[in-house]
Amino acid sequence: MAHSKGSSGNLVRQWLCVALLYAAATAAAHAALGTAVVLPPLTQPASGEHHVGKVVWTDLVTPDLEAAKRFYGSLFGWTFRGVPGDPNYALALLDGQPVAGLFQKTLPAGQSPPQPAWLTFLAVRDVDAAQQDARQEGGKVLSKAHYYPQRGRQAVLADPDGAVFAVLAAEGGDPPDYLAAPGEWIWSSLLVADPKQETAFYKSLFGYDVYDLASEGGSEGDAQHYILSSDDYARAGLNALPAGSMRRHAHWLNFVRVTDAANTAERAVALGGRVLVEPHIDRHGGHLAVVADPSGAPFGVMEWSDTDTKQEPQ
Repeated sequence: MAHSKGSSGNLVRQWLCVALLYAAATAAAHAALGTAVVLPPLTQPASGEHHVGKVVWTDLVTPDLEAAKRFYGSLFGWTFRGVPGDPNYALALLDGQPVAGLFQKTLPAGQSPPQPAWLTFLAVRDVDAAQQDARQEGGKVLSKAHYYPQRGRQAVLADPDGAVFAVLAAEGGDPPDYLAAPGEWIWSSLLVADPKQETAFYKSLFGYDVYDLASEGGSEGDAQHYILSSDDYARAGLNALPAGSMRRHAHWLNFVRVTDAANTAERAVALGGRVLVEPHIDRHGGHLAVVADPSGAPFGVMEWSDTDTKQEPQ
């Protein structure tokens, strides 16, 4: 179904509203409670490692925390625990280790809720510098830097095409690079209207090496597909929005590793979700699918062989 320029603009504004509501609501709630929210460090013990540009965390903004727990717990085997200082925030854990955060945001009666979504956190060394660079390169600062004890400083930004993401300078360092287990996040993809233009923004912000798969021996269909890499490790894909995409605004999309993408998509539907992109074979040979949870928040599921690598192209 075609979207008018006006409707696409409304979607972009709605998506920006998610991050603004998330940031404003958490800041206001924490101030009202008068207590510091205690988020666990990304690594225990501290790693001392820094991987600028790596996706190191994700937060779900949802209108129904308990429903989200039931869905993701059943789908991926995640368990949950609350955090001191915020009754609307819960940590998702896999085998006792934090993998994500879930934040409940409700609106007063009569207000239309924004699209629930996963917020992607990228590692930086200096949040203030990242904010300044984002502005200089045509992006926006949606929520200025805030410090969380043990976790570090973070801010919410938007790139020039409107895709919302967060940056995080982790206090104890970033998680080391390792192959994600089933149930953990394994890949991230950025979908935008003009991928080539967006590569300049992200390269400036994170110092990525950018690989154009068309020029690296790919097919003609790869002309709008780039790999963003740092520390000799592929961090994310940067792709053109599909012509028939239901989400015609720029956005980050994160993928959880699963052993069977088709089966996981079926179970997601049985649990109240829906399939946005049917399971299909990806370029690396495994199957992937894109689904939405019962509230409408999209995410991907991806098969990944233990022999596959995320080392950057040579």
